[in-house]
Amino acid sequence: MGIMDRVRGELVDIIEWLDDSRSTMAWRFPRYNNEIKNGAQLIVREGQEALFVYRGQLADRYGPGNYQLVSENMPIMSTLQGWPHGFKSPFRSEVYFINSRPITDLRWGTPNPITIRDNDFGMVQVRANGLCVVRVVDAPTFLRQVIGTDSNVDSDEIAELLRRTISTAFSEMLIETGVGAIDLQARQRELAAKLQEYVQSKIAQQYGLACEAIEMNISLPDEITQAMTRGVARGVEEKGYYGNVGDMNRFQQGRAADSMLGAATNEGGGGAGQFMGAGMGMAMGQQFAQNFQNQQGQGAQQQGAGQQGAGQPGPPPLPNVPAFHIEKDGQSAGPFRVEQLRGMNLTPDTLVWAPSLSEWTPAGQVPALASLFGQTPPPLPPRA
Repeated sequence: MGIMDRVRGELVDIIEWLDDSRSTMAWRFPRYNNEIKNGAQLIVREGQEALFVYRGQLADRYGPGNYQLVSENMPIMSTLQGWPHGFKSPFRSEVYFINSRPITDLRWGTPNPITIRDNDFGMVQVRANGLCVVRVVDAPTFLRQVIGTDSNVDSDEIAELLRRTISTAFSEMLIETGVGAIDLQARQRELAAKLQEYVQSKIAQQYGLACEAIEMNISLPDEITQAMTRGVARGVEEKGYYGNVGDMNRFQQGRAADSMLGAATNEGGGGAGQFMGAGMGMAMGQQFAQNFQNQQGQGAQQQGAGQQGAGQPGPPPLPNVPAFHIEKDGQSAGPFRVEQLRGMNLTPDTLVWAPSLSEWTPAGQVPALASLFGQTPPPLPPRA
């Protein structure tokens, strides 16, 4: 190799970054021991930004375009190095290319469950995961806080940083909003937008990043999911939440019954499992029968109260007022009170029945119905 070839190899005349991946967020131009010569070409493509760092201090910044590196195009570098106008000698500088395109494949999730206080279930632990879309909006801040002296920064390197930030923001958001455990999944889209605001406020000034979108999937404990699926507490469907303690008691009874059933059906349990199954069947039968009776009594009371409150017909007939079934078109109809039968055009031959009669009897033979038919006067006495 000749002297001119060695000199040509030590001077950099084209600075550019060709990257076909979408996961690299920053890349340092590999200058090694080479120097950048005066008048070198800098090519910055769309979605990129170039930063010159001289002795650890940020100098000039360049957006998309083609630049010739001369003192007129490098005002900060000229000041730091004390260049005269139109310098001729090569110079040393670190060049970082920043990817300003959105990074769309960042997955996040809460490493540990988040504990929230719920009015219906007490302390509930929830988890969340999803996707996050970020991009670099403040290259100098990203250089100082994230890149440091790394030659290459991949999206995987900031994924853990974002996971911690999003997890903290998710916990703060749940505490501030106070959304109940059952409403979390129904309001996931609304909560995702609010979570994006929380994350954006944390990563903008600290890391020079912007959170452009967040997708979120909230996971509830298995116990609550099973309660919602099986419909143990009907208050979820009627009110949207568990409105009383009775539903929770039923839920706990159901969980205890499932546990006992699993122990009884265990093949390895032997005679003990069969004995437990027999005892469990008797206990559960008695408990379910008692619960059914209580529910029937409560339902009847609620139905009666609801009918009276809605303006339904008055109370049933008085206990001592007789009522009769009548034969109509070959079928039984009724029961009807005497006042109701008065306008039905009954004949003395119409068959009627009441608990006081042993069988169907013509109406004309029932004393209680005699007022429905015209009275036939007795025959006149004979004349003397």
